[in-house]
Amino acid sequence: MSENTNSALHRRGFLQAGATAAAALSMAPVSQAAPEEAASKVLPRRRLGKTGVDVTILNQGTWRSPDSLDRLLRMGYANGIRYIDTAKSYGSEPGVAKFFEAMPAGTRKEYFLVTKDSPRSPRELATMLDQRLAALKTDYIDLFFIHALGDHHSLDDAIGIVKGQELKEAMEAIKKSGKARFIGFSTHHQTRPQIMEAAAEAGIVDAIMVAYVPWLDKDAPLNRALDACHKRGIGLISMKQVAGNGEGILREVPKHVPSLAEKGLSPYQGLLHAIWTDERISSCCVSMRNTDQLRENTHAARVFEPLKQAEMEQLHKAILAAGPSFCANCDGSCSRAAGTDARLGELARLYTYHEQYGFRGEARELYAALPDKDRDWKGADLDAARHACPNRLDFASLLPEVDRKLA
Repeated sequence: MSENTNSALHRRGFLQAGATAAAALSMAPVSQAAPEEAASKVLPRRRLGKTGVDVTILNQGTWRSPDSLDRLLRMGYANGIRYIDTAKSYGSEPGVAKFFEAMPAGTRKEYFLVTKDSPRSPRELATMLDQRLAALKTDYIDLFFIHALGDHHSLDDAIGIVKGQELKEAMEAIKKSGKARFIGFSTHHQTRPQIMEAAAEAGIVDAIMVAYVPWLDKDAPLNRALDACHKRGIGLISMKQVAGNGEGILREVPKHVPSLAEKGLSPYQGLLHAIWTDERISSCCVSMRNTDQLRENTHAARVFEPLKQAEMEQLHKAILAAGPSFCANCDGSCSRAAGTDARLGELARLYTYHEQYGFRGEARELYAALPDKDRDWKGADLDAARHACPNRLDFASLLPEVDRKLA
């Protein structure tokens, strides 16, 4: 795969990379779209848990792209997106602020705006929120996430946060101040099923952004956790759906799921439809790097119809055949089967950051921050790891590349 192709497969997974059908989609240039015309094109919405708020089923993930972010946000508006996702670590908050400053008065109120930060404890939330508001140049956000819960906390500490009185009191104070309407957390850690189950039991948080795949087994821990959160009224947003061989996806999906082409859908549009077929998911976060990707994904939202079970199964087989490099359903079973303390799923995720998303500096920094035992996969049974992995990652091929490129 070329470097340009790798860069296109950005942070939220495979979805934003496919532009094969986009050239056929006719949309007015951003500069020609009047505000009232754009407002009439808002994408379909779903209720976000028990918040009482409806959000567009596609939301626009952002990253530090100073030359293109403003244009992409404007085009997202013209194409009906009304949900922006950012974070301190993404470096995109100033660009989002610039976008709102340049748009007509009242545009900010049309959006569901989300940002994130990484507190060690809920006591830090209020101060961090003030910093995020300053960066965004706004007096409120709609949803404030504890970022990547589980990555920087032990499982006991993460569970203690989502169930604790300290978080409840911090949330009440923030909501009373009017600075954030809702509070939650994002997570892609292998222990996220346990963290989410605890969040559902406590019923404190409003929403969770979670690494997700649309073909979970009924009894899979993550599926049970999603059920528990959904039943408790916690809003669910998907991220990091699948990542891996983009060329393989373009090759394998039409071969395994010919019905998508019959519907006029590209492989990536079909995969978005698979996610939205799960009614528990309110919105899907996708970072779109160019106008073709944005047109394709917003068109997919407009024409969405639930997929049949047979199509879901065919898509799953196609993704496995394409050879993914990251398992969004990782629960650590790969490491346990391999008889190693190394976090094989985490190593694959960081490799994906480096190779597919273009986050090379961040991938190396995160790799360097891992304890030695989390990186040392030597002696592990990688064949057993592959068979235990829900996405059948080829660890024997991936891990030497991890060492070569990230060490």
